[in-house]
Amino acid sequence: MHFSVIARILGLLLMLFSVSLLPPIVVATIYEEQTQQAFFLAFAITFSIGMLVWLPNSRSQAELRTRDGFLVTVLFWLTLGLGGALPLSLVDPLNLSLTEAVFESISGLTTTGATVITGLDDLPRSILYYRQQLQWLGGIGIVVIAVAIMPMLGLGGVQLYRTEAAGHVKDSKLTPRITETAKALFTIYLALTVACGLSYWLAGMSAFDAIGHSFSTVAIGGFSTHDASIGYFDSPLIATICIFFMIIAGMNFGLHFMAWNRKTPMAYLADPETRLYLAMLLGGILIVCLYLYLNNVYDLSGSIYHGVFQLVSILTTTGFATADYSAWPSFLPFTMIFLSFFGACAGSTGGGIKMGRMMILGKQAIRAIQKLIHPNAVIPLKVGHRVVDSRVTDAIWAFFGVYMAVFYGMVLLLLASGLDYVTAWSATAASLNNLGPGLGEVSVNYSNINDFAKWILAGGMLLGRLEIFTLVVLFTPMFWRR
Repeated sequence: MHFSVIARILGLLLMLFSVSLLPPIVVATIYEEQTQQAFFLAFAITFSIGMLVWLPNSRSQAELRTRDGFLVTVLFWLTLGLGGALPLSLVDPLNLSLTEAVFESISGLTTTGATVITGLDDLPRSILYYRQQLQWLGGIGIVVIAVAIMPMLGLGGVQLYRTEAAGHVKDSKLTPRITETAKALFTIYLALTVACGLSYWLAGMSAFDAIGHSFSTVAIGGFSTHDASIGYFDSPLIATICIFFMIIAGMNFGLHFMAWNRKTPMAYLADPETRLYLAMLLGGILIVCLYLYLNNVYDLSGSIYHGVFQLVSILTTTGFATADYSAWPSFLPFTMIFLSFFGACAGSTGGGIKMGRMMILGKQAIRAIQKLIHPNAVIPLKVGHRVVDSRVTDAIWAFFGVYMAVFYGMVLLLLASGLDYVTAWSATAASLNNLGPGLGEVSVNYSNINDFAKWILAGGMLLGRLEIFTLVVLFTPMFWRR
């Protein structure tokens, strides 16, 4: 383990992250707000800590290997999660406790979108901008780690979904190829953000709202600059733009790169995971819209408008809202939260177990039934034209088992803290799937639950974002042996 190199990287990351505290100062200056001092103090503290960590290790040079990759990935999210909480705890209008500031920061960086802040419409714009920026930075971090690093670490079968564009890392060290991949992914991510922001602005949003919502849409985060979320604008055109970009952001970013390189959209339809993703979206939309209409919740146009938006928002684990879906007939909110476990595609900014893993689990279940009928048959498990290695399927089953064990462990802890079952179940699903809004006491925000529950849920957000194994492996003795 190269601890000095890891410290150098983390120190550098903190210094780079501190630069992200400067744009809110500019926003505060433009709108003549009194938050500049708090953001500048947070910048100075974060940069100084990063410098103190980096300086003693600045000359350390060594090739990072797989175990180093695990540790860097976990410490990356923990360090930035804590660093991101600093300005939130210093800004006076918020009056957040340490627990609430850390919860809000981790929720933003993991693109979960759960919030403890109320009265967004009355907050200084510098704070609103900072929250949106947290999600945008977290989103690109997720994409780079998911497509460029996770496959090399072999986490739960994500490596199956490495596209030809991203290439393949053939050894266990972090190579320059990852730098090239990261640059390509950032270019795509930035282009989508710009396109989304311009579309929102042309559809009628103010420039400030358009920038903020483009950040959280492409990151599949769900933070908004208004308490009513996308419903604040009461615009079918804005909702349609949001739906389009949520769906796009929920696809594998490596696949976006491949489609752009080949100048053909057929790359999407050729990908089995994307086909399942689109089929799940279409099937879910039909169920939700029909149920809303047949139960007279809305008229036909209202059922289509709210049904399509909420289903896409929750299945992609974004968490935007045009209506209070928790007030709908109970079948719908529970069904949609259940679908959030499927989540978006591997290599996207979305959360959940991921469509690719669920597809393989389904195929393996079908193969098990076929083997019961034909016990001597050799039935390969295929995704498209590729045979899935047994090591991949074993890793996926292990991931699924641990995921569900962690899920119900968190539910029990929340029940022990005094939350009712609906709140505990939905809050756990919303944090572990990086969804955001839940049911019961957390249908609007998380400010009313106890601090113990907030820490549990913040941990769940990190577990969900880090694909669970990345964090759990650090607690095994084998990891630390030479």
